[in-house]
Amino acid sequence: MTDETKMEPVEAPKTEAPKEEAPKTEEKKQFVSSDAKGLLTQLEAVLDEYLVKKAPFTIPNDGKELIVKISPYITLIFAVMGLPLLFAALGLTALLSPFAFLGSHYGITDFLVTILALVSLVLELVAVPGLFARSKKGWTFVFYATIVGLLGRLISFDIVGGIISAVIGWYFLFQVKEKYVN
Repeated sequence: MTDETKMEPVEAPKTEAPKEEAPKTEEKKQFVSSDAKGLLTQLEAVLDEYLVKKAPFTIPNDGKELIVKISPYITLIFAVMGLPLLFAALGLTALLSPFAFLGSHYGITDFLVTILALVSLVLELVAVPGLFARSKKGWTFVFYATIVGLLGRLISFDIVGGIISAVIGWYFLFQVKEKYVN
């Protein structure tokens, strides 16, 4: 047996894994932003259909004018009245947040509801100049504030009260929508 064979290791053919490009964060942001805008546009269209076009009762034009004239003042008054309460709640949130997960009554739900109330308040304050100018942008900020408020009520498990107050608020909001122009 003089036959010596050298055994060389055989390398498996290299196959390149398909390169999948990770979606860019900018594209993700645009997708999320356009998706949210699409949902809000759809919600606005549905509410406009049922609360204006198919509504069993519409507010007379004089009533709409009155609502449009006083709504910036009412929004401003309630926002200013809500500021001290909200800041107190935020202070309490900061004080109790280390204990939130230890089983106390004050927990993450209350923290989220407080944050949503703050967001709603800011949206209402941002809307006030647009409400005075009767611009569509001011109306839109109030619409967003009502959505955030509804979300806060749903998170706090006030489902029935949240839906009832949202529908009543949206009824008045959509009845006067035509008075706000671009």
